[in-house]
Amino acid sequence: MKSSGWSVERPLRIAVVGSSEATPQEEAWAYTVGRRLAEAGAVVICGGRGGVMEAVCRGAVEAGGLTVGILPGSDPAEANPYVRLPLPTGLGEARNALVVRAAEAVIAIGGEFGTLSEIALALKWGIPVIGLGTWTLHRPGITVPMETVSSPEEAVARALARARARHAPAS
Repeated sequence: MKSSGWSVERPLRIAVVGSSEATPQEEAWAYTVGRRLAEAGAVVICGGRGGVMEAVCRGAVEAGGLTVGILPGSDPAEANPYVRLPLPTGLGEARNALVVRAAEAVIAIGGEFGTLSEIALALKWGIPVIGLGTWTLHRPGITVPMETVSSPEEAVARALARARARHAPAS
């Protein structure tokens, strides 16, 4: 962004979505994703609660990163202890749309139907989705533009690359 002859570089915003009742494997993946995103200078956006959301925030905060929790309720105290910027919405599950819209790419780890809704909204809006141990989508005659990876490191690398491509000025 240019203003008065100087520019401000904004960090990439990556949403990490997944279940509040995650498996130990999903929590381990989320922790690593959070760490790697923070080390790359990205802001982690999530739903701000437990499970995958808490693990990704813990990883990011322990690596010195910024975490944003877009909360379903009206009380900022419902955020997990690793959310540095809680945003209470009072919107319930409708806040899933805000989580996705705030991001330049989405990493989906595990998840239930709420995660599926976030994946679907991101795909509908053209926001890149990287899946790690999450839903697979198939419809005859349609190519679903969702990348599936097998490691947290690969998820972060792909999400950052896709976000940078969206962030770059048009040629």
